[in-house]
Amino acid sequence: MKNISRSLIAATAAIALMCSMAYVPAQGQEPDNSSQNKAQSSTADDQPNTNADRLTTAKIRRAIIRDKSLSTYAHNVKIITHGGRVTLKGPVKSDQEKQQVFTDAMSVVSAENISNELTVKE
Repeated sequence: MKNISRSLIAATAAIALMCSMAYVPAQGQEPDNSSQNKAQSSTADDQPNTNADRLTTAKIRRAIIRDKSLSTYAHNVKIITHGGRVTLKGPVKSDQEKQQVFTDAMSVVSAENISNELTVKE
């Protein structure tokens, strides 16, 4: 019975410790593109709710998230799919990252169906 009590106390303490630890992004990884969002004319809310467009967006998002070489900015770009045409919007950290997000999107749709409107954060 003593072992169960000790194990229960240890497990409770471990859970409490894990819950108290907040995620803190690496320095320079705090994306804040609120000002750019306000200037956008088309947003993900404008995307039609067709199954094909939603699946395309989801596949591109997965490809981008799987790419661990990308920054938090790049992982959070906007992907808008309308009638099979994809628009990429939002800030990224470099021209190389802008190209890599485009390349990740090309793993799902052809280049002629992608509008790359990503901007390099300065």
